[in-house]
Parts: sequence; structure tokens; C-alpha cells
Amino acid sequence: MSYKQMTGNIISATKVEPNGFYQDNAASGVWNLQDQYDYVRGGNWPIAGNVLPIALIGGRKSPSLTNDVDYFNIASTGNASDFGNLGFTREGMGACGSSTRAIFGGGQDGSAPRESMQYTTFATTGNFVNFGNLAEEEFGVTAFSSSTRGVFAGGLSDDIGTNNIMQYVTIASTGNATDFGDLTNSVYFASSCASSTRGVIFGGDNEGTEYNTIQYVTTASTGNATDFGDLLAATTETAAGSSATRGVVAGGFTTGQVNTIQYITIASTGNSSDFGDLLAVNRRMSAASSPARAVFAGGTQAANTLQYVTIASTGNATDFGDMTQNRDKSAGCSNAHGGIA
Repeated sequence: MSYKQMTGNIISATKVEPNGFYQDNAASGVWNLQDQYDYVRGGNWPIAGNVLPIALIGGRKSPSLTNDVDYFNIASTGNASDFGNLGFTREGMGACGSSTRAIFGGGQDGSAPRESMQYTTFATTGNFVNFGNLAEEEFGVTAFSSSTRGVFAGGLSDDIGTNNIMQYVTIASTGNATDFGDLTNSVYFASSCASSTRGVIFGGDNEGTEYNTIQYVTTASTGNATDFGDLLAATTETAAGSSATRGVVAGGFTTGQVNTIQYITIASTGNSSDFGDLLAVNRRMSAASSPARAVFAGGTQAANTLQYVTIASTGNATDFGDMTQNRDKSAGCSNAHGGIA
């Protein structure tokens, strides 16, 4: 009896080399233990739970509004593809995610700030569905998350103007947001990133006054933010991403648009340090990250451009590819950022 007859003609005796260590990569066929061990040691064996790092970028396209969402694999380079649609057209949203779900919420639909949130599953493509509402409608809100909890911070509301409100959701459930605590100052168009324990918020604007403030919270608890340090300059409309240890924040507006990229060590406190430069001066980008890379999307100058940096190093950004359309004031998140343990 042949080998294929013994296995019901299902399993091939010919092994197929995996393309990487993500669980989505196949290593089919029959492997001997020594060959498998060599691939594991080389970091090229698929590991359960190590998901392919997918980024979602959604919201406003320049110069109008859209509900389209793009996606791409952060570990590669290339152009983004269409993922599906949000149930609303917005700009200035916040977005966060776990390893399985992405949540987009807040923003403005062209007439007023809104409070609704929607979610999707990274592993699928298709339209988003309703999650619940923020406690306050927020335009220019930023969001970060751990593996279980998403936090939306700051924003501009019709009722109370620029505010310091933080509110959180449990990503695996659905429902309305709950009060988390207060930022150290009222801002909108701040940016944020996270480790598995901390969320860090960068800069922002209070109706014409830019801040250099960096502040942080412990994501698993509730309470007010604490001072972390300062950005290189008072800056708003930045974009940020992180690994488990380092946060990078890019672009923005000071006295004009800048191409600066700067970084912090999330577990410590202190001022940011220079990392390198974007491809050009830019603001109103969005960002998504994996343990290795941060990708910055769109903006007022870069249109549909995606550009990336290697988080563990320093240096200038490199071209990644293009989105399906021009975007600024959009929102981005991933299923493999630094907040996911």
C-alpha cells in the first residue's frame, strides 16, 4: 500500500516550505522533526496565535467623506485592497483593535460630531456592524487598546467643546462606552499607541493651541492620565504606532507641517527622541503597527501613500505602497500592535 493510500489520499508526502512564522502560513506535507526544528530556530515556522498582521484604514477621503475601509498586510509591502464599508461616513474617528476585532468610533459626518461605534473581524472582509455608542460624541478623538480593552480619548464635542474625556469598551463584547478618567488637558487630534499595560497619548490641539504633552494611563485600570514627558515641540494632528516596548509618533502641525518622526520607550517616562523623517512634511495621517513595523497612511500631503519604519531601529520612512484612494483625517488600527500581549 502506498503512503498516499495509507493517509486516505489527503496528506502529501512532499513537504511545502512555509513563507513565515504566522499561523496563516501553511507548512503542509510530512516533515521530520529535525527539519521542523531547523525552521523553528530560524523563526520561519507557523506558530498558533501569531496572526498575520493586518492593518485597516478607514474614513475620510480627500476632499470628501467616505465609508470605505482599506486593508493590507503590514509584514509585506504593496498596495492596499478594499476591505468593506463602515455604516457611516466620517472623518476624525478613533480606531483600535484586538487580535480578532477592529472598532471604529466617533468622528464627524460633515454636520456634527457623532458617538456611534462599529466593529468588524480582521479575519474576514466585509461591512462593519453596530457596536454601541460613546458616552459623548467626539470629533478628532484618538484610540488605543490592550488585547481586551479599547480606550477613546479627547475630542471635540458640540456640547462641551474640546475635552479631556477618556472612555473605554470591552472589545470582545458589544455595548456603550464607560467612563475611564480624564486626560491632563483637553485636546483633540492627539495620537496614541499602547503596550500591553500602558496607553500613551501624544500632543493635540485645543482650538488653536498645540501641546507638547505626552501622558499615559494603565489600560487595565481606570483613572486619570499621568504626565509622561514632552514631544520635541508642541504638535497636533500626528499619527502613532507601537511595538510592545517602543512608541513612534510622526508628522503633524506645529507652526507648520513637519516631517519629524520621534520615539519613546513606553515602560519608562521621559521626553521623546528623534527617530528620523517622513518622506515629506505631512499631517492628519493615520497609523497601524505590528511588533516590527509602524505604517503611516495618507495625510494632507501624501494623499494615498503608505510609508513605514522599523520600530526597533531609527531612520527615515520608506515607501510601502498606495491605498485605494486619497485619505486624510482617517483612522487606522491593526490586529498585532504593541498593546496585544
